[in-house]
Amino acid sequence: MNRNLKKVIGITTTAVAGMYIINRIVDYTAGQKNLLTTEEGNMYHWKNGDVFYTVSGKGTPVVLIHELNPASSAKEWSKIVHRLEKKHTVYTIDLLGCGRSEKPGITYTNFLYVQLINNFIHDIVKEAANIVVTGISSSFVIMAQAMEPDNFKKIILVNPSDINIIREMPTKETKAAKTILEIPILGTFIYNLIMHHKRIRNYIESKYIFKKTFLSSKLEDTYFESAHKGNSAGKYLLASTKGNYVNIDITNAVKKADNLYIISSRERNNAVAITEKYLHLNKNIEATYISNSRYLPQLETPDKFKDIVLMFLQ
Repeated sequence: MNRNLKKVIGITTTAVAGMYIINRIVDYTAGQKNLLTTEEGNMYHWKNGDVFYTVSGKGTPVVLIHELNPASSAKEWSKIVHRLEKKHTVYTIDLLGCGRSEKPGITYTNFLYVQLINNFIHDIVKEAANIVVTGISSSFVIMAQAMEPDNFKKIILVNPSDINIIREMPTKETKAAKTILEIPILGTFIYNLIMHHKRIRNYIESKYIFKKTFLSSKLEDTYFESAHKGNSAGKYLLASTKGNYVNIDITNAVKKADNLYIISSRERNNAVAITEKYLHLNKNIEATYISNSRYLPQLETPDKFKDIVLMFLQ
């Protein structure tokens, strides 16, 4: 038994050491190109961690908020900022747990981001702002407005998440997935497998973009770097999203809002059905569809996207 025990301990130690080495290699290689520098922006020293943001232009404020994913960042708006800053003061933000912002080992919840958005507008923007926001992050903005409506002017939702899906609450299974991802070394190793360069490429191709020829190595590398910046601490955000902790029922908040606009991509799966759910709840919502893009029209069709945004902001 002693021999077997020693053998098991030896194998386990070797496996853990191997995972640790692989984790360190991934962290090192992901940041080699240094595509996500902080020199071009500022840090908002928020109570739960430092949040990276940029500001440019002059005029009524517009805050651009990216999709919630450890691989996402304000780079999502790289083709839009200069198109809007001629008429607006444009803010971009890397949400906590993403990009160049801090990635604390906490449970990320919808309310956490509601607080971040309201605090950011109050402390940094310092006046009511227009918001353009992608995906599930739309739910944070909608709930933030429900809590502090004076912070908001118009809210433009870009391919917002399915209302039925984002109200799913944590279960035993999702809680278990969260716990595993948060385990030191092992959880990080699993996270690195999920956020492998090839998997990120496949994810971008299948969900984010419509034309594969649009996918560049720089875009791919930017998402890869974002996912692993901060020693792969993005795993805590991924754990919380897998655990359904960022979900919430926004039904009542959508019903009561009088300033919502939707931009949906025709090539996104179930785009019409998802949009119709919002329109069914609130007939005052203005919605439009944009072609030749899947999930990020701000990257694939920036000129058309800009025209729609400016039209809604008039």
